[in-house]
This record gives sequence, C-alpha cells and structure tokens, in this order.
Amino acid sequence: MPAETDVWTLLAIVGLTVISVVTRGFFFMSEREWRLPGWALRGLQYAPIAALTAVIAPDIVLTQGHAGHLLADARLWGALATAGFYFWRRRSAFVLVGAIAAGMAVYLPLRIGLGW
Repeated sequence: MPAETDVWTLLAIVGLTVISVVTRGFFFMSEREWRLPGWALRGLQYAPIAALTAVIAPDIVLTQGHAGHLLADARLWGALATAGFYFWRRRSAFVLVGAIAAGMAVYLPLRIGLGW
C-alpha cells in the first residue's frame, strides 16, 4: 500500500462504491415495475438537447475562457448557419447531414479564408 493512501481514503472509495452500486441497482432489486410520472417523461425529452447545448454553447461563445469578438468569430456564424438550416428544413430527410454541411460551408471559408 503506497504511503499516500490512508485508511480514510480507502474507506471513502469503498463507501462511494457501495453507494453507487446500490443506487444504480435499486431498480433491478425491486420486484415490481417502476413507472415514471408524466411530467418526468416530458422533462426527459429535453435532456439530450439541454446537455448538448451546455457542452457546445461555451465553446461557441468563449475564446480561451473569455467572451471575445463574437461578430468576427467563425464558430458563431457556422453555428447560426447550422441552426438556420435545421429550422428551415426540419421536416426533410437527412436534415442533420444538411445542417452540418451548411454550418461547415460557412465556417471553413471564414476560418481559412479570412483567418477568423
């Protein structure tokens, strides 16, 4: 056992492992089926887009941790082109591929051509 690892650290690791296994396996331990209420099911529909926005939005708006010149940032214009294409053609087939292509068609010339 390394000198840096003490009993309290090992106890914390074991305790957190037990808590994690019990909370994740709780639904499997029950004999009856669990049903989520309607409000929870509706809320879960927005979870993927909220997580994606939380990951992508800071990368679009911030440059090295600071709000930079947004009007001269190719990432912002590429993101706006992607969103615009998606909302324009949202009911068509291959809308995701088209949205990515539209965003890159705006982003690459601004980034490579103008050096934004």
